Amino acid sequence: MKQIQVSDSNSGLGSSRNDEIVSIGASARLDTLPEDCISMVVSHTSPRDACVVASVSKTLKSAAESDLENDMEQIQVGGGSSRNGAARLDTLPEDCISMVVSHTSPRDACVVASVSKTVKSAAESDLVWDKFLPPELSSLVPPRSLDFSSKKEIYMSLANDSVLIDDGKKSFWLEKGSGKKCYMLSAMDLKITWSDCPAYWKWKKDPESKFEKVAKLRHVCWFEIRGKISCGMLSKGTHYSVYAVLKIGGSGSRGLDDTPMEALVGFAGEEAASKTFVLLEPKGTYPRGGYSSGSFREVSTGCSWIEIPVEEVEEERETDRSVEEPKERGDGWSEVKLGNFYNGDGGCDDDGNEIEFSIMGTEQEDWKSGLIFQGIEIRPMNEGD
Repeated sequence: MKQIQVSDSNSGLGSSRNDEIVSIGASARLDTLPEDCISMVVSHTSPRDACVVASVSKTLKSAAESDLENDMEQIQVGGGSSRNGAARLDTLPEDCISMVVSHTSPRDACVVASVSKTVKSAAESDLVWDKFLPPELSSLVPPRSLDFSSKKEIYMSLANDSVLIDDGKKSFWLEKGSGKKCYMLSAMDLKITWSDCPAYWKWKKDPESKFEKVAKLRHVCWFEIRGKISCGMLSKGTHYSVYAVLKIGGSGSRGLDDTPMEALVGFAGEEAASKTFVLLEPKGTYPRGGYSSGSFREVSTGCSWIEIPVEEVEEERETDRSVEEPKERGDGWSEVKLGNFYNGDGGCDDDGNEIEFSIMGTEQEDWKSGLIFQGIEIRPMNEGD
């Protein structure tokens, strides 16, 4: 049977996905539906998704661009549905409803499911939720992660909790509303300068970590952490944010709350797309364990330690640059944002392209200690980021 390709370069439902292919026979079935019925289904989606549906055929284009698609008097999403509207949707073939809903988002599919029992059955079908799962999922996650009775259950499992991949060095999950791919690279999957020297870094288990081991900073002057991830592992057409996930050990820290470090995020071999300065402990959190005394702070001179007034340390810190500080996550860890990048539809077709990120504190000779580092998290940007 001949096939046509449904594509939208701006939607994240890219044409490279084999499951975006709709047969002409199926399209013909959709073309036989009343236009206002199609419009009613599409009205429960987003403007972007309506444009995707419109690319299937001329009839669907007319339905998706109709005034009815913008007129929510037919069906009130937030306050229930009219009896006539629900009844008309119930008369549509279930696989046709599923086919239209599969071109929306997971969030929109859940909204459409609230219309009626019949529409709910169509919106929760495997035909719909298989489109929301990454096509390479079976080769990406362990088989036990796919041991569910429906595609929606698989999706919700990956949206509600992460799974370990790459021999336990990374974790993977899906953003619940969009199905975009998210990752955390463990400290074991990063390049940490001096991490192979027990005098400077210690590898240890932590009950609050999802990974086998985390990196605990003992004492270093030269602080440098680098990592990278293949563009092909990420969702295309997506703005991402990069975070360092960390916490402070029970015995306190030194040199993490007073001297900003440089954070870089960008494509390998190109100028960094994002450059910022970060603290690995909130400003003003002076170290415990005897490293500060009253209004004085211990600072390294390179070969010895001296005490200088805290006010002088603060004056050195004050600059025009903005500084990102850690925020608590609610899972026993804190995160500090390192930067953003955009994984385009056409800029990362080669899976060999990589995103690189780093944290460096090498200009000052201040010693640093007390940090517990779990890894680097990469997830889609939230509004306002």
